[in-house]
Amino acid sequence: MMPYMHRPRLAIDPFYDKATSTVTYVVADPDNGRCAIIDPVLDYDPRAARTHTRSADALIEHVRSRQWTVDWILETHAHADHLTAAQYLKTALGGQTVIGEHIQAVQETFAQLFNLGESFPVDGSQFDRLVSDKEELPLGAFSIQVMHTPGHTPACVSYVIADAVFVGDTLFMPDYGTARADFPGGNARTLYRSIRRILALPSSTRVFTCHDYPPEGRGPAWESTVEYQRHHNAQIHDGVDEAQYVQAREERDKTLAAPVLIWPSLQVNIRAGHLPEPDANGIAYLRLPLNVLGAD
Repeated sequence: MMPYMHRPRLAIDPFYDKATSTVTYVVADPDNGRCAIIDPVLDYDPRAARTHTRSADALIEHVRSRQWTVDWILETHAHADHLTAAQYLKTALGGQTVIGEHIQAVQETFAQLFNLGESFPVDGSQFDRLVSDKEELPLGAFSIQVMHTPGHTPACVSYVIADAVFVGDTLFMPDYGTARADFPGGNARTLYRSIRRILALPSSTRVFTCHDYPPEGRGPAWESTVEYQRHHNAQIHDGVDEAQYVQAREERDKTLAAPVLIWPSLQVNIRAGHLPEPDANGIAYLRLPLNVLGAD
C-alpha cells in the first residue's frame, strides 16, 4: 500500500463590498498559516469625502482569528472604482504591497493629469514590490504565478495560484463579459489577447473576478471556470475572433460612463494606498480635474 501523501489545500475566502461591487480575496495555505490579500477595499463616502475601514477591518478580523501571517497584499492593477486599503492592512497585519511593474506607465499618465509635480515619483517605489510576467512569489506550500494581462490598463496582472486565477477586472462573470478598454493606456486588441491567454489555462482552472454587476434575478457571484468562460462569456466565448471582439468592445465602451470614484481612487491607488500628504492646515485633499472625461 502506498503511504499516505498529504496534499496541501488552498483556502480562498471572498469578501464582497456591495457599495463598489468589489470582491476582495484572502488566499491562504492554512497548513502553513501564510496568506495573501488580493484587491482590498478602503471604504469611501464621496458625498462626505470621508474614508472608513469597515471592509478592511473585516479582513483583519478574519486573518487574526485564524492566526495567519500576511505575506503579500496583491493589487491586480490601479483600480478606478474603489480605493485600496493596502497601507491600512499593511500597518495592521504586515506583508508587502505588490503590483505589476507597468504601474510606472499608469503613474506617469495620472501624475501629469493630477499635476503632482516632480516630488511624486513615477517609478513604482510607493509599492514594496513590482512583479513581472511569469515571476513567482511563495505562499506557504504554493506559489503565486504572475501573468501580465494588459488591455484594461497597461499594468493589469492576474495571479495564478494552484488551480485558481485571480483576474482583477480583465474578465467578469460570463453573463456580463469583460473589462472596458477605454481608460488611458487601455486597448481592446491587447485585452483580447490577454483574455485568450487566461482562457488557455487548464479548463478546470477556477476564475475569480474582482467585480460583479449582477443582472436582475441573480445575486452577486465571482467564481467560474476557464471552460465555462470559454463556452458562455457574453463577449469573448470561443468562436469570437479578435476583430469581432474589438469592434464590439469599442462600441460598448462609447456608451459607458466614468466610474463614480475614478478620481479619488486613482489618486490613492497610484500611491499604493497612501493618502495625499496633508496641506499646511493639516487637511489632506483630493483633486478633481475638470472637463477631462466624457463629451463637451
